[in-house]
Amino acid sequence: MMLLNKMIAGMLPFMPKSFVWLFSKRYIAGKKIEDAVAVSRQLNEEGMMVTIDLLGEFITRLDQAEANKNEYLEIIETIQAANINGNYSLKPTMFGLLLDKEVAYKYIREIVAKAASFNNFVRVDMEDSQCVDLEIELFRKLKAEFPKNVGLVLQAYLKRTKGDIKNMLDLQKEGVPVNYRLCKGIYVEPAEIAYKKYEVINEHFLEDLEYMFQNGIYAAIATHDKPLVEGAYKLIEKYKVPKHMYEFQMLYGVTPQLRKSIVDDGHRMRIYVPYGEQWFAYSTRRLKENPGMAMDIIKALFVRG
Repeated sequence: MMLLNKMIAGMLPFMPKSFVWLFSKRYIAGKKIEDAVAVSRQLNEEGMMVTIDLLGEFITRLDQAEANKNEYLEIIETIQAANINGNYSLKPTMFGLLLDKEVAYKYIREIVAKAASFNNFVRVDMEDSQCVDLEIELFRKLKAEFPKNVGLVLQAYLKRTKGDIKNMLDLQKEGVPVNYRLCKGIYVEPAEIAYKKYEVINEHFLEDLEYMFQNGIYAAIATHDKPLVEGAYKLIEKYKVPKHMYEFQMLYGVTPQLRKSIVDDGHRMRIYVPYGEQWFAYSTRRLKENPGMAMDIIKALFVRG
């Protein structure tokens, strides 16, 4: 079965886009902002918050960065006008981080300032290892100016992550906690810098989460793994973490039953809602990261027509 899944994952980029969309639409709100609004409103009605993400990353020209910045400003206007209970996520490489970090900072700062004008929040996504130091530097600059309006993503499979949390404790201010989304990590990294085994990654995820709770850091617990959810429950109970100091996060369309159980248990849940014209690249990348999702393609073909 694993071999079949990998074969399908390898073939996906060469399949017709109309076919790939059958699989993708379960995990992507749509191609337009109106699709993201509709999905977000439905999730709000079901008692969940959202974070909106425009698909795209690793641009090659700075005019693309400016276009992405302008689209994010429009996204914020649209989402706020629709009274959606949600915030925003962005990838710095969409704004030229690897081309000109000062231009990227300028554009992302403008987006954060726009969100802050609505008393809202932007999450800076963490990308592959070549970006980590640049994105921490970017976050520090934004956090200094917008202490309540910006957060960062940390990846538990990177061996450096707990050290990064310790090194950023100086950002923790009275009444204004640092806000991190903790996830396992999705990029393929060498064993010298990243843990590879499932059990080891889970162990460090919970170790990092515990350190965050011990230091009063706001934790966005991003996982679809039931053992990690149960481990988080134990830590929340152990440290008597108030509900306003953490939330769970999941990708749109992934593990809906586990998601529902967390919400039914009274915990806050935020759903990552991706949308945009770059859906095809996002879908093929996600399948390469997780070939087990190949069965969804087969189901899409034979069950959904």
